[in-house]
Amino acid sequence: MADEAFDDPRLAALYDPLDPDRSDLDLYLRLAGDSGARRVLDIGCGTGVFALLLAARGVDVVGVDPSRASLDVARAKPGAERVRWIHGDATALVPLRVDLATMTANVAQAITDPADWRGTLRGAREALRPGGRLVFETRVPARRAWEGWNRADSYTVVDVPGTGPVESWHELLAVELPLVTFRSVRVLPDGEVLASESTLRFREREEVEADLAAHGFAVEEVRDAPDRPGREFVFVARRPAPAPAPGPAAGRH
Repeated sequence: MADEAFDDPRLAALYDPLDPDRSDLDLYLRLAGDSGARRVLDIGCGTGVFALLLAARGVDVVGVDPSRASLDVARAKPGAERVRWIHGDATALVPLRVDLATMTANVAQAITDPADWRGTLRGAREALRPGGRLVFETRVPARRAWEGWNRADSYTVVDVPGTGPVESWHELLAVELPLVTFRSVRVLPDGEVLASESTLRFREREEVEADLAAHGFAVEEVRDAPDRPGREFVFVARRPAPAPAPGPAAGRH
């Protein structure tokens, strides 16, 4: 199910203007480049920012997202014809063989239901070629990011082209670990209030590593997020390639 913040067309249209700093994607771009990935599956592609950056570099990209409103925003962007957009999630993909699968930003944490999470990991593994990698990030629970999800710490005003100044902030609603629920509020220039509720799942590093292993991944490394040092885990996991078949036994001479 798509998050309310992304499934309302009015909110989906505001997503990029209200979050213009996407330096969090630099790590993913470097990983894609360093690994020589030519085919990428962007799970939870949202409004298509990362998918379009890859496509502009000549990468064959499939972007999948459960939010039709977000995909409509993505499809309207320059270069969108270079990406294959799929309305849905990783549990029911067409057959793929990609070099890299990604879940950027909050995507992994937004998959709160354990069954959906298991299905996502299965779908990602099936889409990857042997030796391909899955990369995603998740917040470190001990850093208690939700403590900053209040109006005083999150209030901003952004002048959105074609709309005018939009106020926005977050309000914490419930902390029932591992789940945290909050409300995002946007106030348009005419005073109209657009609000949405979101829930994120905060998984411990050991839990994620166990989930990956249970679904056939080998965890290569757990990195720090350069844009949020000490606050996020970045998991790099590989679908192992099958062991080579043994050669013929040497005969006697």
